[in-house]
Amino acid sequence: MAKEGKKYKQVKGLVDMNKSYTMLEACELLKKTSTTKFDSSCEIHIKLGVDTKQADQLVRSTVALPYGTGKVVRVIAFVNENQVKEAKDAGAVKAGLEDLIEDILKGFLDFDVAVASPEVMKNLGKIAKILGTKGLMPNPKAGTVTPEIAKTIAELKKGRVEFRTDKQGQLHNTFGKVSFNATDLEGNLKALLKAVSDTKPQGIKGTYIQGLSVATTMGPGIKIDVSGAMSSL
Repeated sequence: MAKEGKKYKQVKGLVDMNKSYTMLEACELLKKTSTTKFDSSCEIHIKLGVDTKQADQLVRSTVALPYGTGKVVRVIAFVNENQVKEAKDAGAVKAGLEDLIEDILKGFLDFDVAVASPEVMKNLGKIAKILGTKGLMPNPKAGTVTPEIAKTIAELKKGRVEFRTDKQGQLHNTFGKVSFNATDLEGNLKALLKAVSDTKPQGIKGTYIQGLSVATTMGPGIKIDVSGAMSSL
């Protein structure tokens, strides 16, 4: 186990490890328990009652956070020539097709999200492995294969995030920065939880959302009262 630093021990003492907090209380604590000099991210960890071995119980969707993530999102767009200007005007750092594919083959990966119009997906085969291993391949389930290129780019830059279960049936997402005020963090958290709740697979029996905790980058975990949080949505 990693040794806890002096700063970590100090802020950990602010958290009652036996208590489950309200969302607002947890968000207020996040602002007090950051251990970094930089503007730490605020992260949510959600334990779901799903069986990830069952294909119909995998949870994956997107949500637009009302107050954004606090992160500058670099988007590229794979589109035909007639959509290049539209994509760039919406905020894409690069847009195009063959030239952009060639850039990727030469090593260009200086972006966070790639979107594509449906008709060009057949052209991306030669870079599918490169993008796939980095988690950057456009995907309809992630909302990044879309005919609404400009709208999607704008939403991504404003704070649309994807959530998806890992192998343990958990979700891990950033929902803001320590510099946000607590009510904005709570607003983002509610939007994310509502989206996760609305994406509940039909085959789930028993409790769907089983555990919630938040933390800052390198900060202590803060448990959230699940029933209280879900009833407030």
